[in-house]
Amino acid sequence: MRLELITLIVEEYDAAIEFFVDTLGFDLVEDSPSFTNDGRPKRWVVVRPPEGSTGILLARADGERQRNAIGDQVAGRVGFFLRVNDFASAYRRMVDAGVEFVTEPRIDSYCEVAVFLDIAGNRWDLLGPPIG
Repeated sequence: MRLELITLIVEEYDAAIEFFVDTLGFDLVEDSPSFTNDGRPKRWVVVRPPEGSTGILLARADGERQRNAIGDQVAGRVGFFLRVNDFASAYRRMVDAGVEFVTEPRIDSYCEVAVFLDIAGNRWDLLGPPIG
């Protein structure tokens, strides 16, 4: 058993693709035309970290309720965790690309970590290799 996809509600597909692919370095796995349950056109957009197995379905907000959830999918908590092999390089690359970090890097008991915001305003932990 494995987790195949999670959904991230975004304002627009192309800006979200640019953030995840060009800024974070994810792979664009799929970008296909699709339809909502009531027949309106949409896109099926999946991104995934290189070497990762779980993808993120970038879903354009449909309706006021979903628009209100953009950037607050987990009620202001860190809800997503991106593990990297080289924390210092990943952090520097992301800062240089304009990613907004809301904490400075710190060493916790389990790894080096810093909190950043995605394009929608959701909080992510950038995690270095495990300590110990």
